[in-house]
Amino acid sequence: MPSIPLPLAGSCRCGQVEIRVTKAPICTAACHCRGCQKMASSAYSLTAMVPDDGFEVVKGEPVIGGAHGADIHHYFCPHCMTWMFTRPLGFGFVNVRPTMFEDASWFRPYMETYTSTRLPFAKTGAVRSFAEFPAMDEIEGLLRGYAEWAVKG
Repeated sequence: MPSIPLPLAGSCRCGQVEIRVTKAPICTAACHCRGCQKMASSAYSLTAMVPDDGFEVVKGEPVIGGAHGADIHHYFCPHCMTWMFTRPLGFGFVNVRPTMFEDASWFRPYMETYTSTRLPFAKTGAVRSFAEFPAMDEIEGLLRGYAEWAVKG
């Protein structure tokens, strides 16, 4: 994996909302769940899990869209409606869509989730695959695995 050119700058499609990332992701992923397929209008969504204190919105006011749950908020540009990031509450990270970054050439998904609903043609090259979401007791090991994998390139 190429090194991550921090800080990362990004924006929605129209440029009215801009983001900045100053800390490297703790993991990267592709999700094949039906919700992500529908929100991304694609075979899967991509995620860079960035520590809360390494992420900021530097321009604009994103709005909540997608699923309106009590424990997860999906943020969109209010003008072009680009799905930019997701905040799972209480986890200490933000799931940023890496395609928002000006330079996403470094991105590779380490894991893929919900392969049980993967479209037959959809391949991500992920190192780890899960039929659903990994069990909570597997997360710490996944994060360690990602850190080792990310350093190797």
